[in-house]
Amino acid sequence: MNRRTFLSTVGLAAAVPHLACAPRPGSMTSTPRRLRRVGIQLYTLRDDARRDLERTLGDIAQAGYKDVELLSSMNNFGMPPARLRAILDRNGLRAPSTHLSGESFDDLDRQIDTAKILGHDYLVLASLPTDKPTLDDYRHWADRLNEAGRRALPSGIRIAFHDESIDFKKIDGVVPYDLLAERTDPAYVRLQLDIGNLAQAGGDPFDYLKRFGSRYSLFHIKDVPALGADHDTDLGKGVIDFKRLLASIDHIDEKILYVEQESYPGTPLESARRDYAYLSTLEF
Repeated sequence: MNRRTFLSTVGLAAAVPHLACAPRPGSMTSTPRRLRRVGIQLYTLRDDARRDLERTLGDIAQAGYKDVELLSSMNNFGMPPARLRAILDRNGLRAPSTHLSGESFDDLDRQIDTAKILGHDYLVLASLPTDKPTLDDYRHWADRLNEAGRRALPSGIRIAFHDESIDFKKIDGVVPYDLLAERTDPAYVRLQLDIGNLAQAGGDPFDYLKRFGSRYSLFHIKDVPALGADHDTDLGKGVIDFKRLLASIDHIDEKILYVEQESYPGTPLESARRDYAYLSTLEF
């Protein structure tokens, strides 16, 4: 489901086992690690949250998650910021970031004030606010993100950009995501890499980690049943080699990682629980 409508190798164990399973230098003797914190994007439980946000946040905490990425792009389902912060605190959750719609940047000062209440470190543009963006749209939004980043930084808040699969489809021979990433200023704009969206577009996360690794402060951890698939699946049930992927993220303990799943074999909450069990115990 597209966010807006709701308001070639990628480390694939099955596809390239000789590459995906190759150990890192020294990895045979290093001590296996696990993630210190596992978060979830609230969009995973969007329908549950729309019915009862307070209960959904409780379910998230009960499942074991420590972080949740909120949805200012959906006005956090109408819950006032102060009340939402109280519920997060009561459940032992923190909200390091939120997704914003393009329209939210028209009122950035208010978004910054709300971010302070909710404890956000990042305001993330969820996607470009058009179904068929042009290269000029990407240039325009790169410039807007730079401007927003300069305005937000004195408040201790960073601006970031989240990729959709469309961002990796070439326009006139140019990968628009690359254009935006290169045009934004690393001093003011960070990037959030959605692994599943990149895989759906046929992109290689290891290539992007190599090229823009220092820019990636946030990640969406998402699996896909096949390269180029039009939907995702439970973590560990698809083709992405997450053990290798996590091992490839520099300074991973300083990064924010969120589970995100948009389609489910059962209920969203059941998938969220399975995703946590998989990711929280994965050694890399």
